[in-house]
Parts: sequence; structure tokens; C-alpha cells
Amino acid sequence: MNKYLSLPCFIAFIFFFCDLTAQTYKNPIIPGSFPDPSICRVDDNFYIVNSSFEYFPALPIHKSDDLINWELIGYGLDHNNIDSSINLYDVQQEGGVHAPSIRYNEGIYYIISTNVYSPLDSEKKSEMINFIITANNPRGPWSSPHVIDNAPGIDPDIFFDDNGTVWFVGTHAPGDMNADGIGEIWVQELDLKNWKLIGSRYTVWAGACGGCCVEGPHIYKRKGKYYLMVAEGGTSRNHSVMIAISDSITGLFESNPKNPILTSRHLSNDNWVNSTGHGDLVELSNGSWAMVCLGIRNEINGASNMGRETFLMPVEWQEATLRWVENSQGVWKPLIHELPVVSPSTGRVDEESPLIIQNTYQNTDYSFFDDFLSDNLKLEWNFRRVPKDKIFSLKERKGFLRLHLDSQTFGLRKQYSLIGVRQRETSFSFSTKMHFMPLKDGEESGISIFQKDDAYIKFTVLRKSGVEFLSLVRKSEKLGTKVLKVIELKGYNGNIFLSAESVDGVYNFKFSSNNKKDHTDFYKVEKDALLSHGYTGAYLGLYGSTNFGKGKSYADFDWVNIECSRKVN
Repeated sequence: MNKYLSLPCFIAFIFFFCDLTAQTYKNPIIPGSFPDPSICRVDDNFYIVNSSFEYFPALPIHKSDDLINWELIGYGLDHNNIDSSINLYDVQQEGGVHAPSIRYNEGIYYIISTNVYSPLDSEKKSEMINFIITANNPRGPWSSPHVIDNAPGIDPDIFFDDNGTVWFVGTHAPGDMNADGIGEIWVQELDLKNWKLIGSRYTVWAGACGGCCVEGPHIYKRKGKYYLMVAEGGTSRNHSVMIAISDSITGLFESNPKNPILTSRHLSNDNWVNSTGHGDLVELSNGSWAMVCLGIRNEINGASNMGRETFLMPVEWQEATLRWVENSQGVWKPLIHELPVVSPSTGRVDEESPLIIQNTYQNTDYSFFDDFLSDNLKLEWNFRRVPKDKIFSLKERKGFLRLHLDSQTFGLRKQYSLIGVRQRETSFSFSTKMHFMPLKDGEESGISIFQKDDAYIKFTVLRKSGVEFLSLVRKSEKLGTKVLKVIELKGYNGNIFLSAESVDGVYNFKFSSNNKKDHTDFYKVEKDALLSHGYTGAYLGLYGSTNFGKGKSYADFDWVNIECSRKVN
């Protein structure tokens, strides 16, 4: 078996020496489709969990000891603990697992999140299922979901007060604390022994600037004061982070007059990043603070194929006048509290910033290689929804990923044979060696760059009229479905190299069917054909389908290699 050799280890070695004395880090700190970050610290380790929406495994968890180099260590929801209470089987795109929060208390890790599911019957309203999972180790195993009944809204937070009480923090539609939706924040005590809400519910804040979409709440306690931080303005150009303060967790919370504490809404359309918001704060062991948030790099027409990613900023607590109070008749004094200031020197998300934790360096090589020699899939591989049973195997042919073709194709709410890893940078090269001998007309397999069920490019070997062809098809919201190019693969023997290179504003698809290292150019596609305009970003993956036919065909993939480089303005 001729394994493909890549250079990630050598490149990482070079980066070590190049960046050893660097005094800065580069954003995003977790590139690729990792939106809605939540962070916690346990001793000297930090953990981040992100939204995953319809993708599976769900709730990716990263670990770091320096805030700038992050290792994917597992998922909150996987085959070991997913159950029918969290429907990721035929969930709609843009649905699924939203905006989690990760916290640690007395030896236990908690992730709280929402699964948004729209029933197939369009006359039924969408379900917002709020749930909690727990673990003794963030790598897992995680518990089965504990669904919290009668908890409306999305993006919940869990807060452990120092008096031993535990609080659920959620959203509700304006004016009705029992209605699903966003716009106002509510709190209620939570009984963790029985996993249910107890006591009274309190609406505590409706945001700072009268804008839309108050969501993503997090509560912190510092020096006896409670701080409620939210996202506001919608997860687009007006996105922002707001904060309020109260003497009581049940409110009411008083808005920071300097809100928003983070946004890009006031910056130029040409700014390097936009839509910054949905933040979470973390205190370091030395008493300093930092914030993580989501943002969208402005790399292609104000957007990015990676979608919403995770960014890092330093935070300082500074005194600010909340308001003026009349202590006695005619005598007014400022009411001063400490409030967080994000990126104190610039007030925004910077592409490059001074290190927050010293004596470290950042490895910005995000290349990926898998030769499928392990008995288990690497953690980076994801599916669109929970996959069907036995859709792939690493054991049927040792050293290969065998992808069994399914009758389903790309389609809304479908579980088709597709597996991928996140696109981490705008510029990359993606290649694989595939062995595929289709048995019936209509069967196809190959590679894909995909955003959604209805936004993808597939580059496949396809059998028609007993003959194998190489086919490139694109589907997008902007341009619809189009067969871009088809050629007959004369002398095809079942082995083929397929690749896609993203450079200079195009995806360049290439192939080689005769074991040559030099691939032949096949077709170029403009990269903006798959720009992310939703909640998630692009994936690079492997695909196979019988196109609704019956059959037992499969494709064997020898290796997958992805090399990518960070674009720095």
C-alpha cells in the first residue's frame, strides 16, 4: 500500500523555532466552523465548547494551557450518549445544538445547551429542548442528556453561586417569560438532584441598546456583584456583547452605560473581521481575565468559507460610573463599579495581539492527515446528522476508510454517506486516493466541499450506461444546481487520485487516474460559490451514493491529506 506522506510534523517543527520568541498571537485561535464559544478554566487548563448545529458528533470540546494552542479532545454528544431526546437524526439545517455553556463545579464538568428541532409537520412549532450533560473528565464519557422541562428559549447558561444554589439562565420571547424565543433573559433556581426547575422565575434584563435578539447569556460573580453578559443585535454585522450588573441574581440588572463592550458594528465594511459577539469571560490563575467570542473573517466579499470562528481578546476590569445618585438634597455622587473592558488598547478584535499568557508560541499550521490505520476515526471527522449504522468501516479493509454508498443523496434533512473535516483556512490543498468500482449505473463516489444540504460541490467518479465518468457538480443558493464538467475515464481501473486546491480566489479541482503524482487540472470554481451565510462553515469530505438505486457498492479511501496556511493581511 503506497501511503501518501505529508509534512505537518516538519512544518510544526519549523513553526516552533520561528515563533518561539514571538510576543503575539493571531486570531482566530480556533479556525474553522467553531461558533458560539464558551470557556472555563480548571487549574491551569482551559476548555472551550462550541455550537455544532446539525453536525455529529455534537458539541466539540477543545483543551489548552495557554489560550492560543487548542487540542480537540472530544465531544459532548456522540454515539455513546445520544438518545431520542436530542433529535439529530432528521434535524433541519441551521437547527440542532445551539450555543452551549461549559462550567466546572466540585469535580464535575457541566455542558448546558439547546437542541432546536422543527417537526416535519410544518404546522407544528419548533421545539427548543434545553438539556445538561455532565462528566468527570472533559474528554468523556459524558452523561446522557438531562432534559430540563418547562425551560423556554435557547442558549442557556448554568451558574453556581457561592451560597450553594444553582441557577438556570435562559431566554424568552419579550413580555412572556414562559414563551420560547429570544429578547429577554430569565433566571430560575435549578435542582440538580432531580434535574428540574424550582422556585420562582424572574425576568432580569432585556438588553442594553434596544436592539434585537438578546441571547447567549452568561452570569458571573465578582467582588459580591453579579454580572450578566449577553449577545445582542443578531449574529451578523450588528452583533455585539453587552453587560449589566446587579446586587442580586434575581435582578433587576442595570446596564453598563459603556455598552456594547465588544462589537464591530461601528467599523468599516472592509475591517478584517465582522459580526463579533457572543462572548464568554474567563479568569486566569493570576487574576487577569480574557474573553472568547465568535467572528467572521472578511476574506471573500465580506464573508468567509469558514463561517463563524473562535477569537480571543484580553480583558481588564476598570472603574466606571454607572449613574449619579443624590446622597442628600442637592448633593450628587457617582455610583462607581468595576466593569470589563475588552481589548483595552484598541476596543476591538485584533488580528494580532500581545500574548495573554507569556512564554508560549502559537502553532498556526492546521494541516490534517489520516491514513486510516487506527481502529477509530480521528476526532476531526464529522457527519451531517447522526449517520446510519455501518455507513463506514475501518476494519473491512485494514488501512482504508470504506464508505458504503447509500441510496440517499445530498438532500434536506437526509442521512447520506458523507463524512468531512472542517475547512480551517481560505487557502488549502485537499487530496485523497480512492479505490472505487461502481457496480450499477448511477453509483458515484469521490470528494466534496460542502456547506449545507443544498450548498456543495461534489467531484466524483460516476457510472452511466456501463461507463465510468468523472463529474463535477455544484449546488448553491446563489447559482442553483449545475453540472460543471463531465469526462469519460478511459481505461479506468478503479484507482484514482482526487484533489481540490483553494488559491487565488478559486477552487481548482484536479485528478490523476494513472498513479502519477502530477494531477491534471479538471475545472476551476469561484470560491464565493460556497460562501457561508448561515450558522456553519465549509467542510472537506468524502461522499458516495447510489442515487436512489439499490446496491451494496462501496469506496475505499487510502488516505486524506489537507494542507492549509494562514492568510495574514
